[in-house]
Order: sequence, then structure tokens, then C-alpha cells
Amino acid sequence: MPWKPISNAVGLVKGRSLRDTLAAVWSALGLDRFAERPPAHRTIAFTIAVTTLAAKMAKADGVALPVEERAFEEVFEIPPEEAKNVRRLYDLAKQDVAGFEAHAGKIARLLKDEPELLAAVLECLFHIAAADGILHPAEDRFLERVAEIFGLDRREFLSVRASFIHDPESPYAVLDVRPDISDAELKVRYRTLVREHHPDRLAANGVPHEFRAAADRRLAAINAAHEAILKERAAAREDCEERCS
Repeated sequence: MPWKPISNAVGLVKGRSLRDTLAAVWSALGLDRFAERPPAHRTIAFTIAVTTLAAKMAKADGVALPVEERAFEEVFEIPPEEAKNVRRLYDLAKQDVAGFEAHAGKIARLLKDEPELLAAVLECLFHIAAADGILHPAEDRFLERVAEIFGLDRREFLSVRASFIHDPESPYAVLDVRPDISDAELKVRYRTLVREHHPDRLAANGVPHEFRAAADRRLAAINAAHEAILKERAAAREDCEERCS
């Protein structure tokens, strides 16, 4: 991502209130115009929107924790020379959640032709939210609303969520399938998901490197979910054979 120009953006807004500061970053640089310039995920507009949205998500439960900020920096691999500027923007945004829907909307417009990247952004946000080991209900609602703005349906949201939050039904939710799916259909679905999330395919499709940490975690969750279902079904068959013998 283009971290370099953030130093200029942040430098323009010293002494202003949070809301005026973030508004000034957008208006002073004319960032809304960047939506028409591909690739969208390499624009300053996208960088600032994602940084702001991640910070506001961390604040959704009332307290933005250092572990969440570290998770953000791990996912997006901020260059050392730009860390100070990005942290300042992050600190400004994390003061409250006000306006998060507008920033989610900016990302949705910037990536309107790249649905895979929209899902990747949501995965990164879940990665940050789960960094403290707890998904607060307010964070859950925040992320669900972001998914709606991104145009992801309920099942897509739950599929991503299940990769990070382990509910009892999560193995099937991770694969976005019904528990009564046949073994053959399960095999096809599993292979499709692995193919879609394979690092080589992501690279070939131009998915930025900074998104791949969350994607790797999702692929690991897909593998774990598939293995869990196979073990569950094998145990059920053995139990049935013992009872029927």
C-alpha cells in the first residue's frame, strides 16, 4: 500500500478535532476522486480508509487494545519509515467509531470490481478483532454491518467469521455448507475452497501481499474444518457399525 503520502496527509491536520482531521485528510488530497483510478487497493484513498476502519473496529467494544494495533501492523506490514505516520492516523481514528460506515462505503466503492479483495479486507478485520482472543458482541455487530456495506451476504459473512470464531457448528460454516451435505459434494466444495485460497492463485489474481496473512489463516481454517468433518463422520460410521453388529 502507498504509505509514503500519509506523512503529508497527517501533516495537514495538526491541531484539529478528530472528525475535522479525518475529513481534512480526504478533502485536502481529493481522495474521493481516486476511486476511478485502478488498481484501487494501491491508492492513498484505500490505505487511509482501511487504516481508519481497522482502528474504529478496534474501538467498537469500547477499548482499542495495543494487541489489536499490533495485529493491524502485522497484517498490513507497514514499512518502518512510515510506522509513525500510520500510527498517528490510527490513533486519531480509534478515538470513536463515528463514521465507520462511510469508510466502509469508500472501500466498497474502491473495490466494487474486486469482490475477492472485499472479502480479504473483512478477513483482515476479523484477524484484528480476534487478536485479544475474544470477539465482543459490539465488534461482531460492527463487522456484520461492514460485510453488509461490502455487499457480502449473510452466509459469506458467517463463513469468514467461522474461520476466526469457533462456534460448535463452525466446521460446516467455514466451508459454507449444510451439515447434510453428501461426502462427494463435500469433497468438491473443499477442493474448490482450497483452490480459491491457494497462495499461487491469490498472487496470480493480484491480491496484495499484505492480505495474504489473513488468507493463510482462512485456508488453515478450511483445512481444519474439513478434517474435523471427516473425523466426525468417520466416528459416526464406526458408532453405527458397532451398534448394528
